[in-house]
Amino acid sequence: MDYKKIKTETTAVTRKKEKFYEQTGNIYETVVVLSKRANQIGHEIKRELDQKIEEFSPATDNLEEVFENREQIEIARFYEGLPKPTLLAVNEFLKKEIYIRNPHKEKVEL
Repeated sequence: MDYKKIKTETTAVTRKKEKFYEQTGNIYETVVVLSKRANQIGHEIKRELDQKIEEFSPATDNLEEVFENREQIEIARFYEGLPKPTLLAVNEFLKKEIYIRNPHKEKVEL
């Protein structure tokens, strides 16, 4: 998913807790879903950032030469400006874009 194009708040916002009961029926289950999705988003963003930074890494490791690459700094600033993974996960949850599956509930129903 392209997280750069998602329009969401970049800071914490007060929300109505009733919105978090709708999909799961349990606030604790919602917190688990949000934390797992935020971890997934964080790993995806980190992997993407590492790939972009890797392009600028020198072929040899030399401690004497440390270059401040302008493009590398711009990439780092861009990723620092993105919304936090937790806010992205909350945004996806409230828009009902997250598929929620609880294997414990599925076992009980069988």
